[in-house]
Amino acid sequence: MAEDEQSGIEPRSFLTCVTELACLLGVGDVGMEPEDRHTRHLAHAVRKPLLGRASLPEEWFVPLMAAAVYDPDPGFCRWFVEPAVYAFGRRRVMAALVDYLQVGTDAERAGAVRAWYSAHVPLRADRSPAYGPGGVRDPALDEAQDIKAAWLEASLRVFAEATDLRMRHRVLLSLPTSRAAYPPHLHELLESTLASARVHPDPHIHRWATAADTRKPEPDSYPS
Repeated sequence: MAEDEQSGIEPRSFLTCVTELACLLGVGDVGMEPEDRHTRHLAHAVRKPLLGRASLPEEWFVPLMAAAVYDPDPGFCRWFVEPAVYAFGRRRVMAALVDYLQVGTDAERAGAVRAWYSAHVPLRADRSPAYGPGGVRDPALDEAQDIKAAWLEASLRVFAEATDLRMRHRVLLSLPTSRAAYPPHLHELLESTLASARVHPDPHIHRWATAADTRKPEPDSYPS
């Protein structure tokens, strides 16, 4: 289901993104319908050709990521994220989403949070011909530990800086409550965020801090 209508992303913006991809793919018109239904049908029409290509041109990366971010439905943005991960690599896709989170509008940041989950899609050689010749894939394409750390940092900073409560919800409630999930250089920022969340009047934010405080210590996920 799509997020609330007040997400800040206009349906027309998503239609523009999908229409651009359809033009790049040479996908014809799927029929005139009410705008929201037409947009989703057009998105469905480009899904299979995107995933079925052995490679995607470099100039397709930006519109593909824009479609992923502007898709208002978290259940469908994978249609754009997944082919981008196969063709361009998980590392590059995640880095683009970090950029949206750092410098995007609130609407783009919300879209990046939705797309971030899909960027973790498991990769299979039989899923897309873009996986790699002979089922071999360069591991550097998908090495993203430092990018994941950058996402954590950007999320914590957005929580501290955002004035919109819904934006603070989005970034904070998608963050792990285990301290072991954060690299050492983010521990001070994490503790600052926890201190703010503990006294925050919003029950959801307060509950996140409580969950972090009540978790048993775990082995650090990051090397020393």
